[in-house]
Amino acid sequence: MINKTDVEKEKPVQFGQRHVQIFLLFTSIIVNYVAKFNVGVAVVAMTDAATTNPNFPEYQWTDMQKSYILSSFFWGNFITQFPGGYLCRRLGAKRTMLISTLGSSLLALLPPLCVSWGGWGIYCAIRVLQGLFQGFLFPCLHAHLAAWCPVNERNRLGALANTGIECGTLLSMFISGMIAASSIGWPGLFYVSAGIGLAWCAAWQWLGANKPAESRYISAAELNYIQTSQNLNEQVELDEIGQKIQVPWHAISTSLPFWALVVARSAHSWGFSTLQAELPSYMKGVLNMDMKSNALYSALPYLAMWCMSYVYLIISDILLSRNIVSLTVIRKTFNTFAFWLPAIGLICIGLLGEQQKSVAIVIMTISVGMNAGATIGSALNTIDLSPNHAGILMGIVNTAANVIPILTPLIVGLIVSDEHNRVQWQLVFIIAAVVFALGNLFYLIFGKMSLQPWDDRDFLSNKGLQNIQLSVSRFNKKSNGEGPINGVVIS
Repeated sequence: MINKTDVEKEKPVQFGQRHVQIFLLFTSIIVNYVAKFNVGVAVVAMTDAATTNPNFPEYQWTDMQKSYILSSFFWGNFITQFPGGYLCRRLGAKRTMLISTLGSSLLALLPPLCVSWGGWGIYCAIRVLQGLFQGFLFPCLHAHLAAWCPVNERNRLGALANTGIECGTLLSMFISGMIAASSIGWPGLFYVSAGIGLAWCAAWQWLGANKPAESRYISAAELNYIQTSQNLNEQVELDEIGQKIQVPWHAISTSLPFWALVVARSAHSWGFSTLQAELPSYMKGVLNMDMKSNALYSALPYLAMWCMSYVYLIISDILLSRNIVSLTVIRKTFNTFAFWLPAIGLICIGLLGEQQKSVAIVIMTISVGMNAGATIGSALNTIDLSPNHAGILMGIVNTAANVIPILTPLIVGLIVSDEHNRVQWQLVFIIAAVVFALGNLFYLIFGKMSLQPWDDRDFLSNKGLQNIQLSVSRFNKKSNGEGPINGVVIS
């Protein structure tokens, strides 16, 4: 019988291959997010060269054409989230993530070569294809975490990998502006993005492994520690994730804890897309602040978010390692901070006037910063529910969540006919706050942080055996004269 004391004794103290895998996941998010979010600076530089480097071509695109370019990535991204989970099961996380990042990186080379003859339309098409490739990323990331993380380190290592989201967003804002203003101009945005993406692919091909047993560099002690820890959590043969285990689709689709996660992540997507995309427009139209023209104000909320992601991580690690509270308490408490405090912040900002700009910046920074708790609060819940099907779950969750950034601008456009009208914006913020609040409430009531029965690799076969036994039992009763068989009583 394996116990926790045995696991702790076998724990390797040195830096191990599981940490290398986490660093690779962290950097994979960064390079993909740089490619994802450099479009904001690119569009400005390509349509107003005087703001960056005037020695490069300038294009006359309308506001509507620019909006198509900015949103086109998400058109493709939500389509491949669910197929990404399936592809990860078929090909493994290593190969699928390589395809995802390699495809996105190679496509990043095309805009400087194609826009001159294809215009904004070809740029949109390239962004759609990049979104399609990057849609494979997060389902694979969660499946890889499930395969590599010892159970008692899963929260810490999973959160560390996901801090690449905040870091990638922040770096894309700082680096893109500097590159566009440099001697290589706006084409350099695409070449640098492609370069770091291809460099990551080389490192991933060299060091990445689908599971600990496949790694060429892992020590016997670390391999034993990971496998022992996973067996302790009543998981069986995690090294066969995504290859032989059948997906219990009916059990997943009728699982209330899973739907609680879908609701929470969709609500987060709605609220955060409002914070990220709509709040700057409100602050420009109503408070007369052009956030996008001020690099410090634009980056400050994401700097706070990146810093807060480590604060949440340290606090959760201390609370878990000292057995002060359970994982359930940590996830639901952090998710509440990440959802309800920004909801309050949105309502408060809608009440501010033009003379209270500083207060608005503070509230926006705090709201975005506190939202970092959603990673530990709910994003990692897929691994709690089912390590064996984490990639599939993440694919379904992200498919739902990635539809939201496409819908929210359309809804805002229907509500806000005058960007200077505070009352119209207040309605937008109230809707976002209500979605934040109700989404988290549903998660608090129905969310679970425990392994679900349908995670068992033998769940479907056991269920089938139970059905057969039940049918045999019924047949025996009927054959003994206790009931009719096809309308005939056998005596």
